[in-house]
Amino acid sequence: MTEPLETATFGGGCFWCVEAALEELSGVESVTSGYAGGHTEDPTYRAVCTGETGHAEVVQVEYDPEVITYDDLLEAFFTIHDPTQLNRQGPDVGSQYRSIVLAHDEEQRERAAAYIEALDEEYDDEVVTELEPLETFYRAEEKHQDYFAKNPDDAYCTFHAQPKVEKVREKFEAKVAK
Repeated sequence: MTEPLETATFGGGCFWCVEAALEELSGVESVTSGYAGGHTEDPTYRAVCTGETGHAEVVQVEYDPEVITYDDLLEAFFTIHDPTQLNRQGPDVGSQYRSIVLAHDEEQRERAAAYIEALDEEYDDEVVTELEPLETFYRAEEKHQDYFAKNPDDAYCTFHAQPKVEKVREKFEAKVAK
């Protein structure tokens, strides 16, 4: 009998970029772009972009723990974004682009807290990644799902998503889906 899939939720800038990069990893069954961490029910992309919903752009990762671990996902997530940038990633500015880990249970919270604490030693600047329990995940509109795969020549994707995908392919070569 195989283990059931597990779920992880991360936000680190534009969800198109995080989704595209994490989809590269073996054991990742699906990555869904969405919104979480805020106070508005059923938010839309337009509403989240105002920064007034409290939500961050996040991805929800369904993965096979027999193939890839939560720690592996944390490592990949922290490789593809800068956890020292407060409320921004690259050209994307606002609280909706903040670095955030939304824990699904106490074990994930503990593992993420330990990972963030260890990361703080590696950076000169303070790691500002938020760590909160996941309350509700709202799936983003369909046009935002698999955006990079559907729009590889989009200028934003070329300049921001593609380098993150390449970084995952290089750093995690042994764990990249063939």
